[in-house]
Amino acid sequence: MSSSPASVQMEEVRRRSQSLLSSSGSAQDVKEEVQTMASVLLPLSEKYRHLGVEAMLRENAACRNAQEVVESLSRLVKALSILEKYGCNLTSPARPRYWRSVKHNNPVFRTTVDAVKGGRTVLFLYGYTNQQIDGLSFPDDVTEPDGAKVAAVTLEVMTLRTEVDMLVKGTHPHPENFRDIIPFITQKEELVSDVVVVPHEEEQLADKPQVLSLPDKPTVIPGGPHLEPSTATDCNLCGAASSLVCPSCDNQTFCDACDNLFHRHPSRADHRREKIQKSQQGICTICGISAVHAQCSTCVQRLCENCDKLFHSHPDHKGHNRTFETAAKASSPSLSPWECAHCTKVNEMRAVLCATCERPRLATAASAAQDNPASVPTSPNTEWQCKSCTVVNQGSSILCEVCERPRLATRPPVAAPPSGSGSPADSGAKWMCQFCTYMNTSPTTVCEMCNLSCKDSAGVSLPLSLQQNPSGTKEQPTPRTQPRTGVDVEAKRQKMMREDGLRLVQQIREAEKRGVSAEEVYAAIGMCGGSNTNPCDWLTSELPHLLDEICAMAASVQVERDGEEGAEPSGPGVAGGGAKLSRAEAKLAWLSAGGDTDRAVRQLLRDRRVKMKELHSLGFRDALRCEEALRLSGGEVKGALSLLQRPLLEPFHQRIWTDQPEPPIDPKHPDRQRMCRRLLALYDLPSWGRCELVLTLLQEPDATYSLEDVVQAVKESHNKDFIRRLLVNECPCCLSIFPRSKMQSLTSCQCSVCHECFRMHFTIAVRDKHIRDMVCPVCGEPDINDPEQLDSYFSTLDIQLRNCLELDVYNLFHKKLTEHALMKDPKFLWCCHCTSGFINDGDQMKVTCPSCRKSFCAKCKKPWEPQHQDLSCEQFQQWKRDNDPEYQRQGLAGFLRDNGITCPSCGFQYALTKGGCMHFSCSQCRYQFCSGCNNPYHKTVCKTAQCSYTGLHAHHPRDCLFYLRDWEPPRLQALLQRSGVEFNTDPSNGTQSDACCLMEQKDEAGQQIDSPCGLQTQPGQAGLCEKHYREYLVSLINAHSLDPSPLYDPREQIRACERYQVDTQRGENEDDNVYHARLLKKLMEVPLGEKVPRNK
Repeated sequence: MSSSPASVQMEEVRRRSQSLLSSSGSAQDVKEEVQTMASVLLPLSEKYRHLGVEAMLRENAACRNAQEVVESLSRLVKALSILEKYGCNLTSPARPRYWRSVKHNNPVFRTTVDAVKGGRTVLFLYGYTNQQIDGLSFPDDVTEPDGAKVAAVTLEVMTLRTEVDMLVKGTHPHPENFRDIIPFITQKEELVSDVVVVPHEEEQLADKPQVLSLPDKPTVIPGGPHLEPSTATDCNLCGAASSLVCPSCDNQTFCDACDNLFHRHPSRADHRREKIQKSQQGICTICGISAVHAQCSTCVQRLCENCDKLFHSHPDHKGHNRTFETAAKASSPSLSPWECAHCTKVNEMRAVLCATCERPRLATAASAAQDNPASVPTSPNTEWQCKSCTVVNQGSSILCEVCERPRLATRPPVAAPPSGSGSPADSGAKWMCQFCTYMNTSPTTVCEMCNLSCKDSAGVSLPLSLQQNPSGTKEQPTPRTQPRTGVDVEAKRQKMMREDGLRLVQQIREAEKRGVSAEEVYAAIGMCGGSNTNPCDWLTSELPHLLDEICAMAASVQVERDGEEGAEPSGPGVAGGGAKLSRAEAKLAWLSAGGDTDRAVRQLLRDRRVKMKELHSLGFRDALRCEEALRLSGGEVKGALSLLQRPLLEPFHQRIWTDQPEPPIDPKHPDRQRMCRRLLALYDLPSWGRCELVLTLLQEPDATYSLEDVVQAVKESHNKDFIRRLLVNECPCCLSIFPRSKMQSLTSCQCSVCHECFRMHFTIAVRDKHIRDMVCPVCGEPDINDPEQLDSYFSTLDIQLRNCLELDVYNLFHKKLTEHALMKDPKFLWCCHCTSGFINDGDQMKVTCPSCRKSFCAKCKKPWEPQHQDLSCEQFQQWKRDNDPEYQRQGLAGFLRDNGITCPSCGFQYALTKGGCMHFSCSQCRYQFCSGCNNPYHKTVCKTAQCSYTGLHAHHPRDCLFYLRDWEPPRLQALLQRSGVEFNTDPSNGTQSDACCLMEQKDEAGQQIDSPCGLQTQPGQAGLCEKHYREYLVSLINAHSLDPSPLYDPREQIRACERYQVDTQRGENEDDNVYHARLLKKLMEVPLGEKVPRNK
């Protein structure tokens, strides 16, 4: 490294700017240092330590002429701006969320960074070294970027962008450093002898005199056929003289009009066309009529005198470098086709009059303007109306904003149908639409393509069959016709237009169903190009990235403008260099620009300046606060104004609401209107009358309501009696008075209790009771025996208890609710040794309880014994009766204990007799059922057909213990003897005890406990009391499925038939024996109880 003063200065500035950029990450902070480094005279290898600048410039400047070099360097400047943004994001203290990766499918990335040579090399230097399918990313083991290296590379990117930008604009202080790298950069020095000074009349349109360079020499079309200077090719569509060639369309040639129509379609909008250079003097590229007067190297336009005055009078176009051409000798009119100066129709070379408007060949546009003085603009800055689509455009615009036709162009003519030859039907059916130029074949008044009515005053665009001539007027003479040429080409063009148009309409209709506007679809199609990407999908995935890039490009453009202005301070109405633009603003600008990114950036900056000026005119002069307010409001001035006014109103709010406490609303205050206004402001009442009603209710003599309760009731109704009913409600639990808004009810009933009673009731029920005890504290609803109703009830109860119970109580409720759900599992088993339950996934008969580690049978729920192995439950019970001495010693007491009560809901077994109360309540699941038939007990109306009983009841079958327990033992023995079933009458041990020792469930002091029976035994009843001996006999009847109806007397028979809804109508002259025999037969057809336990 050399020690020259320039090297020392460069190193000092580099170190200072690298430190600033590493700490702030803002390009604005190092703008002056970057400008200094770009102006230092040093070799490129010494100035740029990380970037291979010479190779990058050579690769991007490898072009054939100076114009292509300028365009390539402009693209390089844009790409370096994007890369600069990536580097600033990595060095910023607040990095973006997705800083680790760079996506290649981003359209802005593809058209900028990926379109130049060396763009990905810079990303590699930043740290994006991991290649992904859709882009680049940091390696997985890298948690933070190398701040010092990223800052150094970013500074070199910023310096190179500044130097290339100065080279393009011709303001670089040392262009000789790039003479060997960019050969065409010295072309302006070679042409210095050919410069021309702008005349005096042109100086009035510019800010200062300018030196303009001569136009470049014609170039050969890349990739296309070599065109000789004297050769004029024809347009591929209309056959007229061509001016453009499209390499993407197989090097087809087009005239200006056909190119405008053909490449307007979104699928071909991105094609790059090349101008065909001709030896003779060209025509204006804007109007396409007059000869070229000047060539602008800045906007790459060849303009006539009128178009040059109009186009360069716009403020954005001032300062362009233009070269004026001397008038060359016009080509002979008889050697080539000529274009009408009035209607732009290209006529054959031997034609003297225009085939469309019949004007002479030598007629100029000025003579046409004399025919229609209104068409000539009085001033370049006045608004003008397009002759084609009648849209009023701004005075500074040259092309129409809608149809893009030149300002001086007339309405496109429509050829009249020929009348000399052909059938009348053919001549009157075809007509061309004046809006989309589609050739319609049916005689309708609406175009088949654009669905627009094409009637006009002259009737020239309608078929003959649809034209109407006013009465009393002469028919217009038929214009002379020329033989039609290129019919096949025209038909091909019409067909292509129809197919492309219908495809675009279909895409727009599909997008409208998804809420996407037609403008968004059109712009998205232009961005997608010729790919098969769905525009709606592109808008969802890629548009946010594009909008971010537009905002970044706009910010970078503003930074460049601030740098060019130098010391001139930015006014309040101009966006500052650190302006942050929102996506909403970028989207509006992008849509207004038709999808053009560069135009969107300029439109975005213009819109932001207008909004800043509007805020400035309203008195807000702090540019930074205005910028932030516009960003937060999405670019809306109204929203930004609200945000800016909020801090100004804060002192007023503090003075009103904070300095002195607001007094409560007094219903007896003399100023009643003031109280009503405060009610409207504080409680959002719907009307002034409701406020009056609130004050009236509070002023009642015996009113004990609070203001909040009255306001809540008045919001629900305006009826005073109904409001009083809402305010006065008695809690049935604590008997206190509460408003309806402070009471709560369950979904299973209409009862309402206060919040405190509701909370206390369910807190005690959850902590101390079963899950099925959590019912209404007033009416005890719902019916816990209905599983469907119970599940629905618990699902809504969970929502109500979530906000009123404490956390530990609510968790206990969920635990019990989970256990209740597990009990419904068919694999759930209760242990017969302890009170625990578990899920048994095995299929063996022997299971072991995980709590007490004791085994039992999974089917009969009896304690497991080795003799039960390889025996069924019935065989094992029979073996115990025959061989187990202990079982034989217990006798009928053991039989009744083993055939005790089993809950039909959860399967829990009780070693209890059934001779007690038939209404049994399971201690595990709270299921209430009949211990004789297992049918449920209902507290309210049940679902049984034709049952209207509302109290506690159950439906028992005729073989249930509920009915048979009333029979005397001899009658039960007779039923068993009829079927040959044996039964015991003597005790098993031969000794008669005085008291029955069987266990049964008893209700004592509100608690259900198990205790011995204790009743006196009778001889001949097997050592049991009469109640339990009857239970023993009934268990034998149920085990053998015996029907008791044959022993019914006539009264019992008729009563049983009524229970089963059997017809008891006696037949005419029917004998009693025949009648009862018929009833018995029908009664025995009714099946016995399905749930009756029938253990043998």
